[in-house]
Amino acid sequence: MRVGAFVLAAQFPGQGHGEALHRAVRTAVVAEEAGLDAVWLAEHHFIPYGVCPSAVTLAGLMLGRTRRIEVGTAVSVLPTVHPVALGEQAALLHLASEGRFTLGVGRGGPWVDLEVFGTGLEAYEEGFPESLDLLMRWLRTPRVSASGPRFHFREVPVVPRPDDLEDRSGPPVLLACTSPASVRLAAAHGLPMLLGMHSADEEKAEMVAFWRKCALEAGSSPEEVAAAAHVSAGVAQVGDRRQEAAETLAKAMPGWFHHGLAAYETVDGRPRRMRDPLAYTQRLCELHPVGPPRLCADRLAATSERTGITRFALLAEGSGDLAATEENLRRLGSEVLPLLT
Repeated sequence: MRVGAFVLAAQFPGQGHGEALHRAVRTAVVAEEAGLDAVWLAEHHFIPYGVCPSAVTLAGLMLGRTRRIEVGTAVSVLPTVHPVALGEQAALLHLASEGRFTLGVGRGGPWVDLEVFGTGLEAYEEGFPESLDLLMRWLRTPRVSASGPRFHFREVPVVPRPDDLEDRSGPPVLLACTSPASVRLAAAHGLPMLLGMHSADEEKAEMVAFWRKCALEAGSSPEEVAAAAHVSAGVAQVGDRRQEAAETLAKAMPGWFHHGLAAYETVDGRPRRMRDPLAYTQRLCELHPVGPPRLCADRLAATSERTGITRFALLAEGSGDLAATEENLRRLGSEVLPLLT
């Protein structure tokens, strides 16, 4: 089982952007010191829910601040960027870090980002499969051209390419999945899934089973299907008692959810329903490792047994406090991980 930290660079009420980003960078450093396997970085635009607008940029910084831990994006929002530009950045980080970088991509939402970056609503509603196909061809082949509805260009060489690494296939890629359509798309490309922290084990198990079915139908071998390393996102808060750990999150997360989620703005004015911040916090505490070390370990083991997933990206900054986040990461490494081996 491989446990990593999920970093949103959340701006809690009363905090500045620099404070949130400093906590994000410290999370990577402390996660490596604590023995965690990976750091996963989220990307958002124009909202305090998360103040990192470029997960690949922050990943580059964190790769430079660490020596062992893997760093991945969870996720880079593909409809807001050109697939080739993102592919070049991913290949650069993959090579410069000697294989420690993983590119996670997702469809995002119908947010105002599409207007600001000029890609338009079509990039979200119809263009994602074309973008993903171009990105994967860029990361897996030496020369690429495009003649699709959205992207047209002559054949050009892919630079840089991982010719000097043992694994010449480019950086690992995973796809955030929230619907049957995205599961089918991930399976068609043979990509492992990133599954959200709002989903219960039963829902994740169903998505994994559906992915396996679709991957086999798309031509993946049983061995490739069995080896797929999906990632389950969640929340982790280690405390001496469950009530204590849950109260730590209940004091901070509802205010952050209200402050951050309410800032989403749709590009076309379509209505959106925001989750109840307190109820959502309580649900996360019920679903994920929140409590004493043994309870946290049992919760992770149960999720793995029910879903077949062995990689986790756990949000450790739910207290909103830097010192508390660092202590949470250290306890996760020293008190929870040994119980999982």
